[in-house]
Amino acid sequence: MTPAATATATATTAADASDLTATDPLGDPSSHRVLTGDRPTGPLHLGHYFGTLRNRVRLQDQGVEMFVLVADYQVITDRDIADRLAEHTENLVLDYLAAGLDPERATIFAHSAVPALNQLLLPFLSLVSVAELSRNPTVKDEIAHSSQAAVNGLMFTYPVHQAADILFCKADLVPVGQDQLPHLEVARTVARRFNERYPHADGRAVFPRPRALLSDAPMLPGTDGGKMSKSRGNAVALGADEDTTARIIRGAKTDADRRITYDPSARPEVSGLVLLAALCQERDPEAVAEEIGDGGAAALKRTVIESVNEHFRPLRARRAELATDRGHLRQVLRDGAERANAIADATLAEVREVMGAI
Repeated sequence: MTPAATATATATTAADASDLTATDPLGDPSSHRVLTGDRPTGPLHLGHYFGTLRNRVRLQDQGVEMFVLVADYQVITDRDIADRLAEHTENLVLDYLAAGLDPERATIFAHSAVPALNQLLLPFLSLVSVAELSRNPTVKDEIAHSSQAAVNGLMFTYPVHQAADILFCKADLVPVGQDQLPHLEVARTVARRFNERYPHADGRAVFPRPRALLSDAPMLPGTDGGKMSKSRGNAVALGADEDTTARIIRGAKTDADRRITYDPSARPEVSGLVLLAALCQERDPEAVAEEIGDGGAAALKRTVIESVNEHFRPLRARRAELATDRGHLRQVLRDGAERANAIADATLAEVREVMGAI
């Protein structure tokens, strides 16, 4: 497949109007290749679902060629050991399939199973300076929330590793939030510099210049009003049962004002709960807040609990059924790795050819 947006040696790297939003038309969806994924550090939560998962399923159903990465090697960027890695990897695949990703239409694979992808990191690192990596704002944020006693070298290089993730399959679209644009910019920089330094003999560029597919999903705060995160203990897992969901939501922070309103800047905790109910009900958050009115925090939490459990009941039923066959989850990863390896091997061979390494 030829990506729709082919890079040239003179392509610029600035984020510009070529980036797309989730509502922009894609033209021929089958002409696009998307790379997306997650680190297997724990169960996916409701923020992942509304922020990325349902959009991946939408793109898949439109006919976009999907590559979904289980970034197991990146687990050790901000922690000393990869704890329960195999279990978390299988559970990540379980969440993907329960949410609607179809392994017949989406290539689901793990970093560690695709050697050629990781080998691309070496030539790519030669194209980016230490200063460029150290001032990456997303890296700075990850360092601030790292659980390591000291920051390791992989933390600084993982934006380049992500560039390898994107470019090994020559993805032309990468779904990201605004906070992830600096990482995509690294991939654009790597693609441009590689194409300038190592073009094909006929002038063709090796790599496309990937574009952002910016999410239009509102940021779903955690139960403490901050960013929902697996590592911050403020999230409801996709696979949580209804009682656990209720317990977590009942413990969410609110405020002293009994009147429920939707005001994310002034009332982040209350507004996060209102937004969650609204997303589950597919309604406007202001309308949900108005309906609760003077019911206070108890009525708000009751509404959220009922909305979440109702919305996710079918997904959780699928997840429970899929969980009975762990062998199927491992087979999905094996099949995905076979497809990803064929593409990665071809890309690495092309890289070695233009670099004169063959």
